[in-house]
Amino acid sequence: MRFLRIRREKILLFVVLSFFYSWILLLFFHLAGGQWGQFPLTHIVGVLYMFGPAAAALTAQRAFGDKLFTPFGISFKINRWFVAAWLIPVVLALLSTAIAVYLPFASFSTDPGVIVEHIARLIPDQQIDMIDQQIEQLPIHPAPMLLLQGLLGGITINAVAAFGEELGWRGFLLRELRFVNFWRSNLIIGILWGLWHTPLILLGHNYPSNPILGVLMMVALTVLMSPILSYVTIRARSVIAAAILHGTFNAMAGVALVFVSGGSDLTVGLTGLSGILALILANILLILYDRNIAKYSLI
Repeated sequence: MRFLRIRREKILLFVVLSFFYSWILLLFFHLAGGQWGQFPLTHIVGVLYMFGPAAAALTAQRAFGDKLFTPFGISFKINRWFVAAWLIPVVLALLSTAIAVYLPFASFSTDPGVIVEHIARLIPDQQIDMIDQQIEQLPIHPAPMLLLQGLLGGITINAVAAFGEELGWRGFLLRELRFVNFWRSNLIIGILWGLWHTPLILLGHNYPSNPILGVLMMVALTVLMSPILSYVTIRARSVIAAAILHGTFNAMAGVALVFVSGGSDLTVGLTGLSGILALILANILLILYDRNIAKYSLI
């Protein structure tokens, strides 16, 4: 009983600090007059925000007298699950595209300017004009370039940023919940992870036109994404694989929209309805791939 009480206290401390460290950063950003969409400031604040869970995990470890980094599964021993983590987001982006073009509010398009239609929701008009001109000057369709850029970014700078989240959610919390059923633990992680995004969403991240509904969409997204990230972490025996998957998933946002015309931030893209439906399918495939998945835990 004492062991379980200490574990609950440790988890509670981590959750409270994860929210506090990240949310206080956005509070200062907001009070200082910052507005989401101001680049590169938004990128800098966003990356710092992502390291809130990592800081919380390290604080919780120190507070309870445990080793700092050893338990988190930080291993660079490459195996096939690292490769899977890198390529799964590509499959999800393609699935999201295929689903989106069959929805009543979107359609398939090979017009290179389609991507500008979606980017316009996220950044200022003057930057849109510049991007539009750059796309018009490209000798080929932007899709291959976006794919290559996403793959390279996903395994490098995006993976480093995503590591801040993954060290907390998959490195710390998944381990602390290792005595709980795989699906139940990931439901808990997914809900907490999604709610942790709330201030970002309300400021305009991912769902600038629908921030309130966007919070619910983000929770649905993280609940569905968590089992995939956890499974890769467990099979790769490394939280680095989760960081690669997470980072590449973020980097594939443009790929999932490059052939989709119409829709809104709630309906198309990896974070929209089409992405959520793709993740539902991915979870079904995961269950079919490994019937023993419910028994897995990170020890």
